Amino acid sequence: MRALSQRLHDVLPATVAGLVLLLPSVRAQDDRVFTLFLAEIERHGGDERRFEWDAQGWAGTDYDKLAVKTEGEWAQGSGIEEAEIQLLYQRLVTRFFDLQAGLRYDFEPGPGTFFGVFGVQGLAPYFFEIDAALFLDEDADFSIRFEADYELLLTQRLILESGLEVDLAAANSPEREIGAGLNEVELGMELRYEIVREFAPYLGWTWQRHFGDTAARAVRGGGEREKFGVTVGIRFWF
Repeated sequence: MRALSQRLHDVLPATVAGLVLLLPSVRAQDDRVFTLFLAEIERHGGDERRFEWDAQGWAGTDYDKLAVKTEGEWAQGSGIEEAEIQLLYQRLVTRFFDLQAGLRYDFEPGPGTFFGVFGVQGLAPYFFEIDAALFLDEDADFSIRFEADYELLLTQRLILESGLEVDLAAANSPEREIGAGLNEVELGMELRYEIVREFAPYLGWTWQRHFGDTAARAVRGGGEREKFGVTVGIRFWF
């Protein structure tokens, strides 16, 4: 634990300082500090009770923020199967996009693992929300995660949201149960009703497909190469 703490102490300041030096200067117009926390918790249908969470929050000005992201999965009988947390410095670089850098820690699967994180997050043309990140592990192997979401307002309170997530890896990682190359694609859609703006239940549908060695590992472990799912969940923010 002491070695991990020393690694964090050595790596994080240099990462943040390097990012600040490389970014173009942006003149701040408002130094007020704002905060936001947004989370979704959902249950998957089927015989097995399975829950997923996806949350992020930040505190800072319009130009500089400290952000936290976490996501994971819990299943009855086996407990937490996947869990990660990210601590990021976030800097506005264009009108609609932030550049992010920091650290990620995976609790599960396998032994705990640290990653460096470099990414972008923001609003693309035609109102697509983009979140893309490159992760560099302790062996200098990288992986990429790309997420895109689009919201369609059916009414002022009824919203249909569709999403895409793609995961790729440069090398095999048996401890994390993933293979090199394209290893997972997930499509989803949810229909939510905002009882108030800050709280909305939803009904969703997901399709997930593993590829290559990741798919083979999933099948050997008793999982599936491809699966569909129905979800119910709540979304809240403050």
